[in-house]
Amino acid sequence: MAHRQAHWEQHTEIPLAVASMAFLASYALRVLAPGLPQAVLDLCLAVTLAAWALFAVDYAVRWRLSGQRHRFVRKHVLDTVVLLLPLLRPLRVVKVYEAVLRRRGEPRLALHARVIAYSGLSTLLLGFAGALAVYQQERDAPGTTMPTFGDAVWWACATLTTVGYGDVTPVTPLGRLIAVGVMMIGMALLAAVTGTFASWLLQVFSREDDERPPGS
Repeated sequence: MAHRQAHWEQHTEIPLAVASMAFLASYALRVLAPGLPQAVLDLCLAVTLAAWALFAVDYAVRWRLSGQRHRFVRKHVLDTVVLLLPLLRPLRVVKVYEAVLRRRGEPRLALHARVIAYSGLSTLLLGFAGALAVYQQERDAPGTTMPTFGDAVWWACATLTTVGYGDVTPVTPLGRLIAVGVMMIGMALLAAVTGTFASWLLQVFSREDDERPPGS
């Protein structure tokens, strides 16, 4: 079973990465260019649904091959959340990129650098997806503070960095629900980067102290 699961994951890495980017691109077109011909918008919707279906099939197959039943859900929390929440689907690109690096050998970057780089990439992907999701809900709402996508991007940047400027805030219930998710993700990513950077500094200072001659 484990061999079959590994074989499946190896052959679905690239298709899932493509599906993640296709999902984000089609969703962005539907949100940012609503004036496109209806046939194009319908095609974007079809691509979005097809990407979700691909994730669902992959999840079901890996769950079946694992033979772990409920334990599979607990061990693959990110995959479960990505399947349920479209906002997080672009994160699959980061996971696939890491898997490809492992398959080709040892990653070129040290652990600390990889955590910071992947956290930064995750922040960019989630910030863009979050801005799209909030803008879709807020742009036509009465009393909106996000009439343009630029306002939504500004809000996403302020929220992910936990700055939280109060001049641009969601006013719709769904927009505020999305905001709560972005806040939680922003705090988690900030904690990961800060903790990793602090750990790296401690290692550097410890190494310098070990290399310093006695009595100096």
